[in-house]
Amino acid sequence: MVERYAYSAQEVERRFPLTAKRLGLDGAVPDGRDAFDRDRARVLHSAALRRLADKTQVVGPGSGDTPRTRLTHSLEVAQIARGIGKTLGADPDLTELAGLSHDIGHPPYGHNGERALNDAAQAYGGFEGNAQTLRILTRLEPKTLGEDGRSYGLNLTRASIDAACKYPWGPVDEQGNNRRKYSAYEDDLEILKWARIGAPAGKKCLEAQIMDWSDDVAYSVHDVEDGILSGRITLDVLWDLVELAALAEKGAHAFGGEPEELLDAADRLRRMTLVARAADFGGTLDDLVALKAMTSELVSRFVTACVTATRKKFGLRLGRYAADLVIPAQVQAEVTLLKSVAVLYVMDEQNHLSEQERQRDRIFRVTEYLWQGGEGALDPLFRAWFTEAEDDSARMRVVIDQVASLTESRLERLDRVASGVSAAWA
Repeated sequence: MVERYAYSAQEVERRFPLTAKRLGLDGAVPDGRDAFDRDRARVLHSAALRRLADKTQVVGPGSGDTPRTRLTHSLEVAQIARGIGKTLGADPDLTELAGLSHDIGHPPYGHNGERALNDAAQAYGGFEGNAQTLRILTRLEPKTLGEDGRSYGLNLTRASIDAACKYPWGPVDEQGNNRRKYSAYEDDLEILKWARIGAPAGKKCLEAQIMDWSDDVAYSVHDVEDGILSGRITLDVLWDLVELAALAEKGAHAFGGEPEELLDAADRLRRMTLVARAADFGGTLDDLVALKAMTSELVSRFVTACVTATRKKFGLRLGRYAADLVIPAQVQAEVTLLKSVAVLYVMDEQNHLSEQERQRDRIFRVTEYLWQGGEGALDPLFRAWFTEAEDDSARMRVVIDQVASLTESRLERLDRVASGVSAAWA
């Protein structure tokens, strides 16, 4: 059994003291969970996590019989992250929590919805899904109130908040340039700074690095599986050298790396019997079993490669800032190539592009409807924040908070209302 990294008292501190449970029977055995076990449970039981069941991963929740949603993707990321953390000596509940919460700030329609909300809120600070994650965990999810009525969200420990931050910095760098990816809006920088007391500037903790790699692994393998099952993707591209070259160029541009590295990765994948078998997928029982075997073997390949390399460099009992996750270049390239297959083929479909435009229009209409309607149009959870907001920027942030929280079904219902109101105004 791998010995566990020793987390400090400061790392398990919360912004608001825990209160004792009050409804237990006399003489009942006390709760034996530790801080990270509690934090994991808080994320697992949150409404924000449940809403991911009706939010797009690559294709929409209604596409096919068993598509992956943001929720199922998050569960898979959490499982991979837990295994990596446990093997390295990081707390497995903490790494699982990071996986569960990594996409909890995503709005309807995945990255397309994220871009649309960013455009809608551009004059008021924009929108970033990772920053929204921090906002949900520490403010918006209804769990803990201070005596002054201030919301502390799920009231997680320092280490848990830090582990959930893929980009542990704010929207503006030291030179005053706007960052594309960040984990805290200006209004929430104080919370991020509190969570990262003692952390090296700009450095991700190991648990966040584990979450990030687990996300890439799940994305690259499971979403390829989804694409094959839905008929949107075929691995024949690995044998079509002309099309493969174009894919490598696009993938390197979208996800990093060099096209030559991705072509070498394709060569390695072509030589794997299970990958070649999946390229001939036809939907039979044998095909389905072979496809599942490929996904299982590839996940194992990518996980064991990083665990082995990290342990070789840093040893055991690893956590927080005692080590960095080491990802061998060849598996990084293989994951990047598979991500390219999973995303670019689906995203380049004309039907998909047309649907994305409709999705953006819905988000713009609903955002405008809630902005014009103000507290009367908002859900009760957001009304008080809207009323208490000091200026238009703060009020728009509340509107964006509500739109981001919506499931896709709820957004579309609100859009029908918004469309009717717009027609009446016209």
